[in-house]
Amino acid sequence: MWSFKAGLEAGPRSGRQAAPRQGRPPGPGGGAGPVHPLAPLLALAGAVLAISFSSVLIRYSQAPSAVIAFYRMALTTLLLLPWARRDAGRVRRLPPRLLWASVLSGVLLAGHFLTWIASLRYTSVTASVLLVTSHPLYVMAADAWLLRERVPARRLLGALLALTGVAVVTFAGAGAGDLAAGGTALYGNFLAVAGSWFFAGYILIGRRVRQVLPVMPYTTLVYGVASLVIAAGLALTGTPFGPYPWREMLLFVALAVVPTLGGHTVLNWALEWVPASVVSVSILGEPVGASLLAWLLLGEAPSGVELAGGALTLAGLFVATQTAGRETERLRGAAGAAGTAGSAGAGAAAGAAAVEPGPGKRL
Repeated sequence: MWSFKAGLEAGPRSGRQAAPRQGRPPGPGGGAGPVHPLAPLLALAGAVLAISFSSVLIRYSQAPSAVIAFYRMALTTLLLLPWARRDAGRVRRLPPRLLWASVLSGVLLAGHFLTWIASLRYTSVTASVLLVTSHPLYVMAADAWLLRERVPARRLLGALLALTGVAVVTFAGAGAGDLAAGGTALYGNFLAVAGSWFFAGYILIGRRVRQVLPVMPYTTLVYGVASLVIAAGLALTGTPFGPYPWREMLLFVALAVVPTLGGHTVLNWALEWVPASVVSVSILGEPVGASLLAWLLLGEAPSGVELAGGALTLAGLFVATQTAGRETERLRGAAGAAGTAGSAGAGAAAGAAAVEPGPGKRL
């Protein structure tokens, strides 16, 4: 009988899932084509840039946070359906325990988007994105606890450094003036941290399902569940689904197309081709990109405390995920088809930037 711990310990079941593929990968429609050696790296850069737009697009919207989350998930689900239909039979043949794991993964993803999007109403873009992308720390902690694995000193040092940065951004970043005014920024920071916890749980559970289900049907299923969960919340609270002005609808579509499809989906394609250590560096560009875009497009410059705390967080994540990423690649070379299902570096790679665990990786 499958258990949560056993699921974490299990590795991918095929060589294709265990290591970056060579040759010609299938495209979204299943066809294959030649890929230039620089294509995966350019795709990584483009994906991180696309994901960095997410917080700015959310700030532009005047709709309630839960409504933004609903339309982002629902529209993305509809856009993915044409590709996911090819593997619909595999979803129907999933064992009940894995199907329910996928449902729980969708519930956690809904919690992630609800809390993180709401955080952007209360705190700065820099603080929100930095805190929500700290989820690799919690994935690493869960792996160490559940798998009873010894944590290397360098990874532990990186985690402690990153947690220090998270604490600085969360508490000192809010400032005494915010506390005197009611602590709205601190509340937003806590929402962003909660969003990172939800995302870590989503990664840990979804990682097992992704060993047997391709990315497109899995992602479509999880996004669909997330949209239904958020829709239920909207109905229970009496929040209207619409109508909203065309400007808002265009922003909803942009959120589904740019950071989700153009960011997360492209990232998952690139993850099939590049080492986890490379991806774990690239995803650290999201807080930087989001902060720059917020400064250029919203006139919101990060504070000195946020910059200091952000530097600590990113440096710590870099040290921790690079250590785990190198261990993952060493184990791949030694074990061949042995996967990275238990690797915190793999999780960090897909996690900060992508919302769906891909084969042989993840956050």
